[in-house]
Amino acid sequence: MTMSRSWSPATAAWIAFAIAALFFLFEFVVRIEPSLATGAIERFYSLSDARFGTLASLFFWIYAPMQIVVGLLLDRYGARRFVLLGSALCASGVLVFALTAQPWVGGAGRVLMGFGASFAFVSALWLVNHWFAPERFALLSGSVNAIGMLGTAIGGVALSGLIDHVGWRVVFIATACGGFVIFLLAALFLREPASPASGPKASGAAAHVRDSLRAVFGDARTWGIAVVGLLYYMPVNVYGGLWGVTELVRDRGLTPVHAETVVSTIFWGIACGSIAGGWLSDRLGHRKYLVFVGAVLTGAAYAGALYLPALTEWQLGALLFAGGFFGGLQMLTFVMAKEGQDNRRVGTVVAFVNMIGIGGALIFQPLVGDLESLAGGDLRMALLTVPACVVLAAVIVLFVPEYRHPAHQPGAPRPARHG
Repeated sequence: MTMSRSWSPATAAWIAFAIAALFFLFEFVVRIEPSLATGAIERFYSLSDARFGTLASLFFWIYAPMQIVVGLLLDRYGARRFVLLGSALCASGVLVFALTAQPWVGGAGRVLMGFGASFAFVSALWLVNHWFAPERFALLSGSVNAIGMLGTAIGGVALSGLIDHVGWRVVFIATACGGFVIFLLAALFLREPASPASGPKASGAAAHVRDSLRAVFGDARTWGIAVVGLLYYMPVNVYGGLWGVTELVRDRGLTPVHAETVVSTIFWGIACGSIAGGWLSDRLGHRKYLVFVGAVLTGAAYAGALYLPALTEWQLGALLFAGGFFGGLQMLTFVMAKEGQDNRRVGTVVAFVNMIGIGGALIFQPLVGDLESLAGGDLRMALLTVPACVVLAAVIVLFVPEYRHPAHQPGAPRPARHG
């Protein structure tokens, strides 16, 4: 039972948005948290750098393949029960990681985090799609992404300070408690929207899986959008997520602390760009050419940050903020994908695009390391792949058909909206 039966649809919609966004924020904090205490965790578990990297990556090895499963479940059964399940499991995984002294148990906790977290992003976009009018999807989905990015930019700094003062295990336990609070909020206040998932099922579960997978995996347009999303997100996966600090320390002579601060501007930029791009896209009713322009400018910004000589920290930060800002328009790939599919398959198609994008980290992060070795240790040369991939995304999106949503067609009736 929820406590929200008497609420208006508008109130229920915004509460659903807030809870889903909090879950995504929590998931993102959990995703990056081990990197904030690398040395302390290595010493506690007696791990080498390589083994710590393996331990941390277990999150993504379960998160990425779960995306399709999550999408199919959401389209079949709705989001509420999976927000509850995901937040509880993710918080439990953090708790297990913090309370055990055995590396293999800690690894199991990391897997549990990834499993629970796999429900966060797709559930948020599914709820936005089914609670709000279609012409608000780009702005509100961009806002969800912005909340996660701000959690990375602000939460990382704040949690690093707390870890220095009270230790990583105390901070992780407090983080787990935050996850359980989100579970309670969802249990008490989250309502299921009216959607195909809440109505009578037209087909059996097996037919639902078969038809959904055939529609998504068999659609060349969806594959094209997913590849664009993967290439467009490559700077975040590779530069922001792994190699950026190393490059700034090695090639620009920054201290690690200053390099972390400069790289964090990427996530501030993404937060701003996700909202601005979503707002503009919803106003115009177009996605494709905004993605094209955004990708070109993203590539230019990263190329400048990598190769322009004698840049100050402020100039580097400004270029990386610009790269993040224009990179925030990558969220529009999810909008393009869902507008080309039946509304009953929104979860599956969003999950598929997200899976391909996240899976890119598993390919490109080690690839840059291999290219660096082939280039004789020249990391800047290896990172040429960052602007190159984004520009390639811009080229590919030009060949992807765009389906303007019916709400943006001339003379179309305006659908009812909540909020």
